[in-house]
Amino acid sequence: MEQRTTQGAVVIGDALIDEIRDGAGVRELVGGAALNVAVGLRRLGVPVTLIAMVGDDEAGDHIREYLADHGVALIDSPAPLGSSRAVVQKGRNGEPEYVFNEAAQRRSIRYGDDARAAIAAAGIVAVSCFPFDVPAETDALVEALGDAALAIDPNPRAGMLADRAEFVRGFERLAARSTLVKVGADDAALLYDGDLDALRARLRTAGAAAVLATAGADGAVLDTDAGVVVSPIASLPGRIVDTVGAGDATLAAVAAGLNDGRPADDAGWQALLDRAMLIAAATCRAEGGLLRTPESLAESERGVQGS
Repeated sequence: MEQRTTQGAVVIGDALIDEIRDGAGVRELVGGAALNVAVGLRRLGVPVTLIAMVGDDEAGDHIREYLADHGVALIDSPAPLGSSRAVVQKGRNGEPEYVFNEAAQRRSIRYGDDARAAIAAAGIVAVSCFPFDVPAETDALVEALGDAALAIDPNPRAGMLADRAEFVRGFERLAARSTLVKVGADDAALLYDGDLDALRARLRTAGAAAVLATAGADGAVLDTDAGVVVSPIASLPGRIVDTVGAGDATLAAVAAGLNDGRPADDAGWQALLDRAMLIAAATCRAEGGLLRTPESLAESERGVQGS
């Protein structure tokens, strides 16, 4: 594996409150794809800073407290409309459906000196659920990134997607220079024609150094210059409770591995993917997007509760 000295990771994207409504009532969880990745990286031992829009309101206080509890540094952008919020309900197909407030739909990120310094020092910068359909936001991100190593997950949400074609243009602009691009079956369906294998090939041809394609129950494929490796979903004890955080956990796990350098061969990439799938499976054993590892599940069974 290529080694380098790093100062941890930076994650750029969304932070919000998930208002979950189901038969058990209404409850709120701190969430957001980028926030989940940031907390996941920290739980995997990587020092991390989250750059996101967070309001000066009660919801923002909860988000800040949650990040502090998990040891994630926050560089917050102004939120004139308050903190982002998503109302989450199960659809007829059993999959979660999201309704976002105006703050989430009009989210914006600014990059001051502290943000730029954190990006410049990072071993890897992960971007998830970013407003790529706003050209000014994409331009600002490109300028702030410089030559940072980049892991990107488009993670589009239908309720926040204003311009599909522009989103694809902005996403592919960054994907072409990325160390890692993660895409899922949902991304392929919402942004492209639904063919995940074709999307993987498209992104590799465009210049992405590695593409991680996740297909739910069909497992994942990691396509790199060293070759193509495949891993099925991992089996762990206990029932699957919530799949919402699986993709974020997978991205966090692979990005954590890349923070120390790229694997030198396909065996290294295979080990990285297999570990990521185990972490995704563990995360699905509890509600919410908080990353779990198989080891943390075992500790929980012994009565040792992690935060």
